[in-house]
Amino acid sequence: MTKTGKAHEASFRDPSGHMYYDGDTLRRVIHPIYFPQYNKLSQSGFYKTLIKNKLLISHEETLVSEDKIIITPEKIPFITNPYEWGFEQFKQAALLTLKIQKFALSKGFILKDASAYNVTFHKGKPIFIDTLSFDFYEDGTPWRAYKQFITHFFGPLILAKYHGTDVFAMLSSYIDGIPVKLIASMLPKRTKISSVLYPNIHLLAKMENKHSEDYKAETKIAKLSKKSQENIISSLYNYISKLNLKEASEWGDYYTKTNYDEGAFKTKKELIRDWVKPLQAERLIDIGGNDGTFARTVQDIVKDIIVTDIDRNAVDFNFKQLLENEEDNMLPFVCDVLQPAPGIGFNNTERDSLINRLKTYAPDVTMALALIHHITLSGNVPFEKSAGFFAKFSKHLILEFPTRQDSWVESLLVRKREFINHFDFYKESNFEKGYSKFFNIVKKENLDGTARIMYLLENKKDVQ
Repeated sequence: MTKTGKAHEASFRDPSGHMYYDGDTLRRVIHPIYFPQYNKLSQSGFYKTLIKNKLLISHEETLVSEDKIIITPEKIPFITNPYEWGFEQFKQAALLTLKIQKFALSKGFILKDASAYNVTFHKGKPIFIDTLSFDFYEDGTPWRAYKQFITHFFGPLILAKYHGTDVFAMLSSYIDGIPVKLIASMLPKRTKISSVLYPNIHLLAKMENKHSEDYKAETKIAKLSKKSQENIISSLYNYISKLNLKEASEWGDYYTKTNYDEGAFKTKKELIRDWVKPLQAERLIDIGGNDGTFARTVQDIVKDIIVTDIDRNAVDFNFKQLLENEEDNMLPFVCDVLQPAPGIGFNNTERDSLINRLKTYAPDVTMALALIHHITLSGNVPFEKSAGFFAKFSKHLILEFPTRQDSWVESLLVRKREFINHFDFYKESNFEKGYSKFFNIVKKENLDGTARIMYLLENKKDVQ
């Protein structure tokens, strides 16, 4: 019997199989209980079609025996979670799930699991990553993952339409989906007259109440034709595909509001490229990277790039650019550097914390451009503490330091009012002193035409 490593913390819920790490390689064990489904899905060409159309992550069979089948999925450099997505990412992930369910139904299968955590982003697009989420379709039976789709995808998208995309953060508290009664309670009363929102949210919320007549009626519904299921899927797909945010989401003019001129902007781009190229970086993360403008200056020389920002509109604008330009080596997602995503789920280990994921990703270069003054002055984080944060996962750090003479720094300091003198420590010498505990200064250059300094720092623990 072939031994396997310890099961991945996120896969204990599924009796069909589990994930485990074999060194740095993630593999999936399939248990005998799922052999009939797996063999049929494989032999019928179902998996092959989904993989060919880039809807399902590809895999190779590593081992086949009487007591287990082991497959090795294609490696995904970085896993993002639903609460870290922008609106368009969330929307595309929902549409992907419905596409897969529609195709499965046409081939005699169903999606037994419609969790948003079964989708992540890879090569610029959403991808389904749970190979074992399929089962045989039984004629006349309803889609058993329907309610899960509503609480993981449809409901959050509708809430975002009316309340903004910050509602996606609720999914870090509701790992099993936002309760449908809560979704219904947060929607305007007028949504009850919608031919899509009433049956898929409001009526479903009523059915959750075990004491209501509606729930009793629902328990008697034992059959639903395939045609009816297809109609429900098509209705949800059409509605979601037309969804737009109520809030304005224009982000294209962000860099017209910078406090340095076009020459300095160009110089900054050139400097970043000149510093990154000799490092021969394969992985780079730009934290607080807005719409990815500066990360794109090295897109042709870095294999894999992550761009994060606290503003979901910026992340959304970046993702739309990726789709439009068919860029496949950049991943945008939402991150508040002052409150990085924690580990969540049972034992706080089902979904890994952002810092742990970044440690695993191990970027060769981290960029933090025009970010340190927000961390220090808005977040009241001492230099040594922010240096310790970056040092946990950064080999090289390109950091832009706005001095006290910078207009944005001046604006932040004014807001401190009677505490302004407490922030006298915000200056170049103290920054260098704090960061020197974790990093060596490799290069330092004033950005002409600005009151800003660019640093190239190297993690001391990576110095031989």
